[in-house]
Amino acid sequence: MGETNLEMRPRTEDGVTATSAKKSDSKWNLDPIQRAMGQLGWWHIMVCAVVFPLKFPVAWHQMGIIFLGAAMNYTCASNTTLDACSKECTSWEYDRSVFTSTIISEWDLVCEKSNLVNLSQTIFMFGILVGGVVFGSLADKFGRRPPMVAAVIIQLISGVATVYIPWFWGFVVLRFITAVATGGTMVTSFVLIMEIIGPKWRELFSVLYQIPFNLGHLTLAGFAYFLRDWHHFQFGISIFSVLLISYYWLVPESPRFLFTSGNTERAVEVLEKAAKCNKLSTDNIRSEVEQFAKTKNTAVAAKGNVFDLFRTPNLRAKTLYMCFNWFVCGLAFFGVAQYIGHSGGDIFVNVAIGAALELPGTLICIYMMKAYGRKKTLITSNTVTGLTMLAIAFVPQNVTWLNVGLASIGLVGMSISFPTVYLYAGELFPTVVRNVGIGTASMIARIGSMIAPFVAGMGALAYWLPPVIFGLTPLIGAFFVFFLPETQGHPLPETIEDGENFGKRRSTDGVENGRH
Repeated sequence: MGETNLEMRPRTEDGVTATSAKKSDSKWNLDPIQRAMGQLGWWHIMVCAVVFPLKFPVAWHQMGIIFLGAAMNYTCASNTTLDACSKECTSWEYDRSVFTSTIISEWDLVCEKSNLVNLSQTIFMFGILVGGVVFGSLADKFGRRPPMVAAVIIQLISGVATVYIPWFWGFVVLRFITAVATGGTMVTSFVLIMEIIGPKWRELFSVLYQIPFNLGHLTLAGFAYFLRDWHHFQFGISIFSVLLISYYWLVPESPRFLFTSGNTERAVEVLEKAAKCNKLSTDNIRSEVEQFAKTKNTAVAAKGNVFDLFRTPNLRAKTLYMCFNWFVCGLAFFGVAQYIGHSGGDIFVNVAIGAALELPGTLICIYMMKAYGRKKTLITSNTVTGLTMLAIAFVPQNVTWLNVGLASIGLVGMSISFPTVYLYAGELFPTVVRNVGIGTASMIARIGSMIAPFVAGMGALAYWLPPVIFGLTPLIGAFFVFFLPETQGHPLPETIEDGENFGKRRSTDGVENGRH
């Protein structure tokens, strides 16, 4: 937090911090809103400390199917001489030595109904996609905080109601509603954090934002170990959201949203509170913001749409390559996580090991992106996942510790790839289509996560099939990254023309265009 001290020096008469801070502001081209609250201070840290725990239930609900639908051995109860999946068998007896109850034993999701478990997770992931779109739109219209609080309340009610629903399809519908709310909490919280953190720290905080998700995945194994009945487990991961209702009082509205929506008065109130907490002068905030509002009102900003991503050949190719890598992350991250749960051995230890390794993977991502850039980081992480998952196909199925170990390394690779594609896409897409570009790529990732449960379940057909699919897909993604330009250290493309030229090389001298 070296620069925080710089920004806590008093402002000069024109509302700008001392000389060294002014140079820093110039370097990052800070607008009056960012200057008012600073790039990073105690106010930012407190907001992040409150918002980050929201990622715990995101992990719990997204990964919960590992334990909600954990496999149980079963035999035919109606006639013990029959095969469990024969047509004459009408009821089943379950081995309850590990779990006293799962949704499989609750609704007899066995034999021809076994794919309903995967279908329920696919529908859940579709709900995440819908939630991102719906609440993203609501956040642009009503602000970041109200939709966030509404999503938390919906998540709480639907999550707890799932415990008491007596029908499988009612369970699926309530899980879908929970997923929509969870997608809403994800998009609103990420936008809020990125809108208050200064440019110098956004790269770091976009990765740190993922750590509570990693911890949530890790603690999920603890929930399941102590709560062996799926009703108790579901209640345990849902009731936490009661605490998050406090966001209505604890989380401030984004001053950027207030400013852009024309509510300058409230924007100034939030900025003055932030400035006081960060030990910054509040003397000129109102005048600077009001002057900035006049400037913005006279400016005409060109907006793009999703079709602009595909109009020109170079930008179209980059969009397709980037979207495929988001698909890789959605498929491989959630798929490998579920595959570990299917790998045999102690399911609690397996999930805990895989989740525990995600955390150092996320931290390594920070170093790699700084030291080696986005391109090499993504190629390396995808390749690690691809090779380790392919290696599983050559390991005997009964060597559980090696299979889980290799899959866990693959999950580490994905824990590096996911934060990387977020930042990489944000720097690759031009400003006029950056939001729609990331939104489109995120939707593609959700399609991958919707397919993931079925791929993870293909082990019933052939042991080697899931690891081969989870291995080849990241390797194809790594190959496509070779055709993407490095974005680290380059000015962000602003227009569609900039986006088309960025990464092109002149045939005469090999110099890249689009660097401005």
